[in-house]
Amino acid sequence: MMARAGAGPLRRLVVLRHAKSAWPTGVPDHERPLAPRGRRDAPAAGRALAEADCLPDLALCSTAVRARQTWELAAEQWGTPPPVRLDERLYGADVPELLDAVREVPDQVRTLLLIGHNPGLEELVLELAGDGLDDALDEVRTKFPTSAVAILAWHGGSWQELAPGTALLTDVTVPRGKKH
Repeated sequence: MMARAGAGPLRRLVVLRHAKSAWPTGVPDHERPLAPRGRRDAPAAGRALAEADCLPDLALCSTAVRARQTWELAAEQWGTPPPVRLDERLYGADVPELLDAVREVPDQVRTLLLIGHNPGLEELVLELAGDGLDDALDEVRTKFPTSAVAILAWHGGSWQELAPGTALLTDVTVPRGKKH
């Protein structure tokens, strides 16, 4: 299946699964922080986006502690981070809920970063991608691990136009930080 060519400017949806979280005893799921590996991987994700010249104009982030920490550590890698909107709907969201949040984004935003959780993010990428470069779709179908970054590109005049099968999955990467 091929992604439909739409009218309007090129837009990119950058989907970032939160970095590896810890599982402290007695801590509610929403409040779980990043694990040491997650604290290494989140900055690596930020660097990878900078190196790919894919810095967002706006970030939408789950309110979960691990997602917020992923955002903060990734954004520290950029000279001037974009605005971020914390959205409680993104915690545990399914595809329709994620799309609702994305479709509310102002038209002037060309590159949007979405930080959240699986399985919703993986399902969103697979739903939106009408096609993918190289083996990107197979990679997401196989696994969308913590710190995974998927870049979806499409043409549209508004985020409201983003629909299943209309985007091209241009890249999937899983940045990992180095142990010191």
